[in-house]
Amino acid sequence: MDFNDMQNAWDKQNTNKVIVPTNLEKIQSANTPLDKIKKNLKNELIFQTLAVILIGFAPVIHGFIAKWLTPFYFVYSMFAAVSIYYLLKLFLFYKRLDKVTLNTKDSLYETYFDIRLNMELYKTFTFALMPFMVMFLLGFVMYSKPDLKITDINNTVLVTILIIITSSILFVGFITECWVEYYYGKYAKEIRKLIDELKED
Repeated sequence: MDFNDMQNAWDKQNTNKVIVPTNLEKIQSANTPLDKIKKNLKNELIFQTLAVILIGFAPVIHGFIAKWLTPFYFVYSMFAAVSIYYLLKLFLFYKRLDKVTLNTKDSLYETYFDIRLNMELYKTFTFALMPFMVMFLLGFVMYSKPDLKITDINNTVLVTILIIITSSILFVGFITECWVEYYYGKYAKEIRKLIDELKED
């Protein structure tokens, strides 16, 4: 093989993943927002895990009588199962971020879409817990007012309760959107901006 053949073979090679130094610097600059996402996610995982555990001690803290223990732990077991499922998913996401090496455009794309996907997972996690929060709230109301009977609740009170529950769910949904955007979304946007800049180069 002469020099021309070698040159032709070299030209035919796929150079899509070859990165010039300026692009490499841009890609690696995504490590800063990525580090912030990892830090926030780690804090969230610790806080939420502790919260799930502490909720399990509510009967002890509030001195529940024996007849309330079974219904509480029946609801709590489902709540804990859903929480463990989602927290495990978020933990695996955290471990993936911990192993990310941003040295190609492909790795930057993959990381960005993984972040966006898990932002949606976080929101789904919050909404999945809503029914349990409503059940816990109703349980505490019934526990604090043992003489209250369903027949004592008239239509006006029932409609008021339903409006409060619906409004609370919508409010929590709004707060969750803001929370995810503040702690993760703005950093995801920084990474997206880098991706767009690389497209222009």
